[in-house]
Amino acid sequence: MSECTHNCSTCASSDCASRKSPQDFLEKLNELSKVKKVIGIVSGKGGVGKSLVTSMLAVTMQRRGFNAAVLDADITGPSIPKVFGIRERAAGNDLGIIPPVSKLGTQIMSINLLLENETDPVIWRGPVIAGVVKQFWTDVIWNDVDYMFVDMPPGTGDVPLTVFQSLPVDGIVVVASPQELVGMIVEKAVKMAGMLNVPVLGIVENMSYFECDKCSERHYIFGESHIDELAANMTIDTVSKIPFNKKLAGACDKGMIELFEGDWLENMADKIENAAPLK
Repeated sequence: MSECTHNCSTCASSDCASRKSPQDFLEKLNELSKVKKVIGIVSGKGGVGKSLVTSMLAVTMQRRGFNAAVLDADITGPSIPKVFGIRERAAGNDLGIIPPVSKLGTQIMSINLLLENETDPVIWRGPVIAGVVKQFWTDVIWNDVDYMFVDMPPGTGDVPLTVFQSLPVDGIVVVASPQELVGMIVEKAVKMAGMLNVPVLGIVENMSYFECDKCSERHYIFGESHIDELAANMTIDTVSKIPFNKKLAGACDKGMIELFEGDWLENMADKIENAAPLK
């Protein structure tokens, strides 16, 4: 047998342990769980509002009559429990971990729901963090979830790769902000999804503009948006834009995201429903 060159494109071997399809890495869902569709929420960089978008999409689907859940895969920077106003720790038994449920019924699992204090830092290396994300899929008892939204840390590192390979992701939504630099970073995230055969459902531009309360004029604080042009270049047909909004910020700080008002993500929710229909 010839020595492995680690170049699968020129290798004739069909039984190499490294030569696996993405399906070979899928982790088994807890036998008591039921999750129909999994949507990843990704960003190329931090601070663009990925957790906000994750929460708003879950709330939107819940309002449409679906059972929604959020798997908080941002292990070192978890914010989902605070946004939903959940402070109690997750319960568990011999069968698995029971995720807390928000006031309107969204099931949530986050590392902050397992820590003794929510401000305790998680100082772990990448493989350990990736292992915890897998456990949130295999060890948590998810109760009849229609749409699960996975809030991922920024970038294209261990956790996004783990989620793409270990969970049956039906599509991703990319979150960005209007700065010019973000275009390049968004393209990296989109290309990663393409390399792993994960469909990109759309792009959400957060902090897109500020609308004056008095005159309703829009002000583009980061400059005019180019997100539509960027999406067109990457053949992405669904774009949502969320403005600077003090009520949204206040809802997050108070743990009341389920009371947000605004239709900014309705078209993205339509896309998710149509692209990942329930069986």
